[in-house]
Amino acid sequence: MPRFRLLLVTLAWLLACLASACSLPSARAGATCDSAAVAIFAAPGSPSLALEVARTAQERATGLMNRASLPADSGMLFVFDGPTTARFWMKDTLIPLSIAFITGDGTILDIQDMQPETLDAHGPAAPYVYAIEANQGWFAAHGVQPGQTVNLCFGGA
Repeated sequence: MPRFRLLLVTLAWLLACLASACSLPSARAGATCDSAAVAIFAAPGSPSLALEVARTAQERATGLMNRASLPADSGMLFVFDGPTTARFWMKDTLIPLSIAFITGDGTILDIQDMQPETLDAHGPAAPYVYAIEANQGWFAAHGVQPGQTVNLCFGGA
C-alpha cells in the first residue's frame, strides 16, 4: 500500500511538472509544481521522497525534532537563502537520520548518517543550498550517492 501511494504521488508530481515546465531530465533545483514537494534522484530506478519543506530559520531549527518516526519514502527538505556552511545536529531528534547536502544546481555533495540525540556537527566540505533528511540508510538503500543529481520540485502554496 505505501508503494502504491508513492507511485501515485510520483505520477501526480510528473503530471504537475510537465504542466508547469519543470524539467525532469535536468538536475534543476527549485522548480515550482502544483503537487506536494518531491525529490527525484538520478539513481537507478529514479527513487523519490515526499518532502516536508523547512524554509524559515525557525522551521530549519526545529526540523524533525521530537518525532517518534518518519514515514518510509518521506523526508524533510531544508531550503537556505543562498550557499551556506551551516551544520546540522540531532539534539532532541529521536530517530536516526541520513542527510544529503545539495548544491543549487541539484548536485549531491555529501551524504552522512546522524545518530539520535547527539550534538555531533554534520556538514559537507563545501557550501550547499539544500539539505534533505530521510530515515537512516534510505539514500544507500536506493543507490543515491554523492556526485549524482536530484530534481527538487516545491509544492505550490
